[in-house]
Amino acid sequence: MRPPLRRPGRRVVAATLAAALSAALLSAPPAARAAAGPMITIPPAGDHGFPFLAAAEDLGSFGYTESEYFISGTATSYAKSGIWGSNGRWDVRESGRAAYKSRLLVRRPADPARFNGTVVVEWLNVSGQIELSPDYWFARDELLREGYAWVGVSAQSVGVNGGLGEVEGLKGWDPARYGDLIHPGDAYSYDIFSQAGQALRAPDGPDPLGGLEPRTLLADGESQSAGFMTTYANAVHPVAKVYDGFMIHSNSAVASPISGELIDVLSMPNPSRIRTDLPVPTFVVLTETDVPGAFLARQPDTDRVVHWELAGTSHGDQWAFDMGEATVKKSVGSAAPRADCAAGSAPFNDGPGHYSMNAALRLLAGWARGGPTPPSGPELNTVFRDPRTGLAAGGIRLPDVAVPTRTLTGMRDTTGSGVFCGLYGARDPWNGDADPWDRHDDGDPSDPSSPRTAEPVLSRLYPTHADYVAKVRDAARQSVNAGFLLPEDAAAVVTAAENSAVGG
Repeated sequence: MRPPLRRPGRRVVAATLAAALSAALLSAPPAARAAAGPMITIPPAGDHGFPFLAAAEDLGSFGYTESEYFISGTATSYAKSGIWGSNGRWDVRESGRAAYKSRLLVRRPADPARFNGTVVVEWLNVSGQIELSPDYWFARDELLREGYAWVGVSAQSVGVNGGLGEVEGLKGWDPARYGDLIHPGDAYSYDIFSQAGQALRAPDGPDPLGGLEPRTLLADGESQSAGFMTTYANAVHPVAKVYDGFMIHSNSAVASPISGELIDVLSMPNPSRIRTDLPVPTFVVLTETDVPGAFLARQPDTDRVVHWELAGTSHGDQWAFDMGEATVKKSVGSAAPRADCAAGSAPFNDGPGHYSMNAALRLLAGWARGGPTPPSGPELNTVFRDPRTGLAAGGIRLPDVAVPTRTLTGMRDTTGSGVFCGLYGARDPWNGDADPWDRHDDGDPSDPSSPRTAEPVLSRLYPTHADYVAKVRDAARQSVNAGFLLPEDAAAVVTAAENSAVGG
């Protein structure tokens, strides 16, 4: 373990400063407090010379720039008002105010003519005790090819102040750059996220979007952040009215507490569904990993709320891991969160989750601008699996699942593994049970339970290469026609099939 990257006494100084600023702000006249908006400033270079989570890839080669801004002001915390039920129609009251100073990480087209008018504002995920941007990595191809702007918001305290991890938050990672950031706690995270959106629309100081005029602001969160996003949409958006739509990716049946305190999750409605009376749309996307913990919150789709459940996908996967690995290691090196899957266990799921997120993002952007409601998808059944293939039944089935060459699952045996291993699902190539995990037990994705079933034989499934390619092409066309796959991603899927050795 590396020594903690913090200066002695810095948290005490920051807490004292925050308390003093909060007291001063609360003593100001109410009208003056209401008029004060978030202020935007430029960070110092710091010791590293680049922002935390700065992209490792050359964004310039895609016509993009990356920059970072500080956002500061006075944030409001909220408390429940009245009784909260499972329908998500939750009222809140203001419960406190505190000074804050956090940051925005911005990636945007360098050429204003390339900007498509939509800004995706991601609530950065802190489950690994450092900030990560999972949905940027899942939807990265769609973001960069279609000219979106993306903004990552340091909404939660762990990301700024540090938690249980080796890296003590932004402030510990680079005190010279982030040492004067102030986060008063996750009760204020909701309003910090609101003010991030406000600052993008009407910046007080340097413009984070560099003069780009946003037409649509989409709020986005994955995993833990999706739990906060559920509460934000249900309870805070009716008060703040900042965002034009919500992407909730991989949430569970119970939303995050409005207090921001994990222990208070027991006081949240179970299940916590999405309210259907919002004037802006909400898109909920669940992977196969998520459905067992989220199915109690299933609700009929409406013109304001749509759910997708994705067969053969996982909460995290090989695609997102590969997309983010170099970026995370650029910032924290060996302190990067690890899945710690047991030696000899199956590799990560490499299914079509990123293709689904590309499609969902484009559909949500159009929906938020008054376009058509995205198509509904069938429910996924993770209990009953095809005994021949190990694939789950139902759900949205893109070509990797409709014309399979391997078992793709959101579940895996985590015996002897780390806490995050189960989030990455598993894949099992069909190669005559030649892999070390092909044991016909819980650790075998193709055959996790008795009776013993041999893996499918690809040459029997697809007698010729042409037969395989034709089946993939047909499945891709059906997925595009159904609205679950983008045409450019369908072309990539077909090309990969043509270049494969499958068949015969």
